[in-house]
Amino acid sequence: MNALVDFSKLEVGYDVPAVPGMDEADIQTPCLVLDLDALERNIRKMGDYAKEHGMRHRAHGKMHKSVDVLKLQQDMGAAVGVCCQKVSEAQVFARGGIKDVMVSNQVTEPAKIKRLAAMPKLGCRVLVCVDDPENVKALSDAAVAAGTELEALVEIDCGAGRCGVNTTQDVVNIAKLIDAAPNLKFAGIQAYQGAMQHMDLYADRKEKLDAAIAQVADAVTGLKSNNLECDIVGGGGTGSYYFESASNVYNELQCGSYAFMDADYGRILDENGKRIDEGEWENALFILTTVMSHSKADKAIVDAGLKAQSVDSGLPFVYGRNDVEYLKCSDEHGVVADPNGALKVNDKLRLVPGHCDPTCNVHDWYVGVRNGKVETVWPVSARGKAY
Repeated sequence: MNALVDFSKLEVGYDVPAVPGMDEADIQTPCLVLDLDALERNIRKMGDYAKEHGMRHRAHGKMHKSVDVLKLQQDMGAAVGVCCQKVSEAQVFARGGIKDVMVSNQVTEPAKIKRLAAMPKLGCRVLVCVDDPENVKALSDAAVAAGTELEALVEIDCGAGRCGVNTTQDVVNIAKLIDAAPNLKFAGIQAYQGAMQHMDLYADRKEKLDAAIAQVADAVTGLKSNNLECDIVGGGGTGSYYFESASNVYNELQCGSYAFMDADYGRILDENGKRIDEGEWENALFILTTVMSHSKADKAIVDAGLKAQSVDSGLPFVYGRNDVEYLKCSDEHGVVADPNGALKVNDKLRLVPGHCDPTCNVHDWYVGVRNGKVETVWPVSARGKAY
């Protein structure tokens, strides 16, 4: 599954943190470690769920930014394609052989539109979201100039308060423009309710999604009355996919974090009041870190600080232990409370990051581990691709 990585030419500790065959204890830190068994179980579970509920799953690549992980999601989880948030990110997946690529965002800058319009020449279906009538003409002109076809979805603001139109009439008006524009194809609706994904209580999330589903259903009806059919009615995240699946409106899920499961998502509660990282999904992504100092009797200093993670959604927690606690961090250091002196210098800990998406974006490699051994090393293929 490695993306054409020649490990014979790479130096451990300089080019890569590990190579296949190494013991987990010898991995250079801080780095991202994937528990391959847990990752594969998560991916199969989401794939099985989507198929059982008659849904397609378009996996969100902005979470892992990895062609290798996306291919695993296709092979083991029957993902139909990938969602990306930026054109450069989408280009990485297209060049990596992914054949169905959606930019689930607006692309308005002329240079970015030109790059987007060229992407179908890589042999893939390319979709993009629109919420501005003027954007339709710009996309059409670029596709005509490139000799390609782009597919466009109208984005609905169904609660996130970011991009997207608010009324059914706006949806219909833009869809008509897309349908009439040369070298564009109307593909459907993008309706992701991102604002409620991390609400702790299941009932609170359901209330927000009920309103979104009603809004999207009205838009679908409005489009049908104008002879416009949606191939895709897309949305759904790790905190809501079961609501969209039961809606009889959505037909495509766009879940991402379920595969890795971070600390912030793990805290939300399922229908029975249980944390979703205690049964629904497994922690599969970790920041492996090493104790570098224990000069203070009651605390250990580890090498995973701010530069190894994002703490916008809170601090990481130490996986599998309740005798130590990650307390705070600075650029290069993390402070771990160790009241009983359980740790010693060079001990390694697995940290579950607070927010997986931006944490993955500051690393070059995933080290895939199974049974204490390094099995694979994958590049974070679209790291830094934000333009």
